[in-house]
Amino acid sequence: MQSSLKSIFILLSVWIHLLSAKPDSLQKYIMIDQFGYHNNDPKIAVIVDPQIGFNAEDSFEPGLIYEVRKWDSDQIVFTDTILQWNKGAVDFTSGDRGWWFDFSKVREDGDYYIFDNEKKVGSYKFKIAADIYKDILKAALRVFYYQRLNDPKEKPYAEDPWTDAAAFMGSGQDSEARYQFDKDNPDLAKDLSGGWMDAGDYNKYVTFARSPIHMLLTAYEQNPECFTDDFNIPESGNGIPDLLDEVKYELEWIKKMQQDDGSVFIKLGNIDYNVATPPSKDKRPRFYGPKCSSAAIATAGMFAHAAIVFRQFEGLKEYAEDLHKRALKSYQWYINNTKSEDCDNGEIKSGDADVPILSQDEMEVVSAIYLYALTGEEKYNQIVKKHFFITAPFYDTYRYLYLGHIGDALFYYTRLENADPDTKNQIRLHRQRQGEGLDVYQFEPRDDLYMAYLPKPLYNWGSNNTRAALGAANHDFITYHLSEDTSKYLKRALGILHYFHGVNPMGIVYMSNMYQLGGDYCADEIWHDWFRNDSPFDKTPPPGYVTGGPNSRYDGSLIELYKQPPQKCYKNWNNGVPENAWAITEPAIYYQASYIKLLAHFIGSDQ
Repeated sequence: MQSSLKSIFILLSVWIHLLSAKPDSLQKYIMIDQFGYHNNDPKIAVIVDPQIGFNAEDSFEPGLIYEVRKWDSDQIVFTDTILQWNKGAVDFTSGDRGWWFDFSKVREDGDYYIFDNEKKVGSYKFKIAADIYKDILKAALRVFYYQRLNDPKEKPYAEDPWTDAAAFMGSGQDSEARYQFDKDNPDLAKDLSGGWMDAGDYNKYVTFARSPIHMLLTAYEQNPECFTDDFNIPESGNGIPDLLDEVKYELEWIKKMQQDDGSVFIKLGNIDYNVATPPSKDKRPRFYGPKCSSAAIATAGMFAHAAIVFRQFEGLKEYAEDLHKRALKSYQWYINNTKSEDCDNGEIKSGDADVPILSQDEMEVVSAIYLYALTGEEKYNQIVKKHFFITAPFYDTYRYLYLGHIGDALFYYTRLENADPDTKNQIRLHRQRQGEGLDVYQFEPRDDLYMAYLPKPLYNWGSNNTRAALGAANHDFITYHLSEDTSKYLKRALGILHYFHGVNPMGIVYMSNMYQLGGDYCADEIWHDWFRNDSPFDKTPPPGYVTGGPNSRYDGSLIELYKQPPQKCYKNWNNGVPENAWAITEPAIYYQASYIKLLAHFIGSDQ
């Protein structure tokens, strides 16, 4: 009853927020970043007239002259004509035609809205400020705190109604998990508590952790100043950036999964789908999977990368040295043992956590890069020199975008003082050529009405992960000085960021419950065992969860979704079988990290 009342209170807060949006003049098809813009960044509102898809019967014909007005006083601060997009053509990935309104000249701090003077309609409110995304970053990173599985969610770190006791700490659960292939043997029980829920389920995977761990560490390395020690997690105030505290929390679990000889168990979880919510009410037994070569090489890379970052802090030097030793152990175990790509039989739900042998070879290159940086030993450099070309950026651009941490590792190598000059040059030259020739790096206005172009084949499971990685990959041209003309790459990265914040065919912020931070329509129904349909938390998950995104390969029972253009193959819902909402609205720690890495480039006035 108490949880229900809290949920009602939150819903009332949302409605109060929406009522502040001047409902007599609101036009949702004037789309802006619902949080706002940096003072000096390009700013373009997208005005939309839907033609194809679920909202095809809606119609909006805008006036020619648009204004930017101050929210409180209605004072007009800028006026200009709108520009028709692509000569009035329909963007067939979104099913919309539209116009652009460029108001980049508005730079003064304040609250504003866009107004169509002829039609007498306006947009949602937005802000302009230097620190506009700082609180958004905090909400996004705090999702990892909510994804902690075995720690209690207590005030002041957890907010109502998302408090909960420590989960899966009962008999036969994470602190005394049994081995999958010898379930009745108590001698094999292990304490494997800690770590993050991987996605919308309660399970934990070593191999799936490699992407978010590397991306979060890279986000810190590229923009350390924006990751402060005040994100309101239990470790806040300890003198270590909270992002690194959160990474350390996951690494502590992976250390438990690693054995003395360097081998690593691949996953931990349930063997059925009889879920209870909240997590503390779930009493199912838990089981750990076998040792796998993929888990060992993934662990070697994660530990090596973290050791490099953590040793910068006096209080973490011993911890970093321990990670260093553990990384070497797992790498050596990987080298000395037979590689397997089918050691996960799927009994532990729900994802197959093993990877093909060729992908493990690619993982070895990533691990070798960080081990070389950590140790300076030439044997790791030789692995990089001989095999860097087998990594995804050199043979499959689309796959690379789904695993952005691989490209991050290659560019990390190019900054090492002892990097092989020829290898370094080939890595840089290959990306420069891609930037000149591939559509994912070109800012072509005709490509996408919403200025966040994603190739049609990439509107599949986890498209928001791929889109965020694409934004960060474009920003690489700025970060690594790959081009003298960086403006087009900045526009691509910013366009993708604004897409997450509401400039998209759904008009939705692809994050949950961001109303108190300025969101007006958010992805509130997410597929998650904790916040599942008909639970007390159904429509009110914590703020900041990034959902999977539009999925044109959706295979559930909602026929309406099969009829949508790729960008509209999305629904704000979380129903289970047979509708299979998880294919679209499930969050995941890798989606979250990919978005955070992109967002971190735009924190502060000097971004």
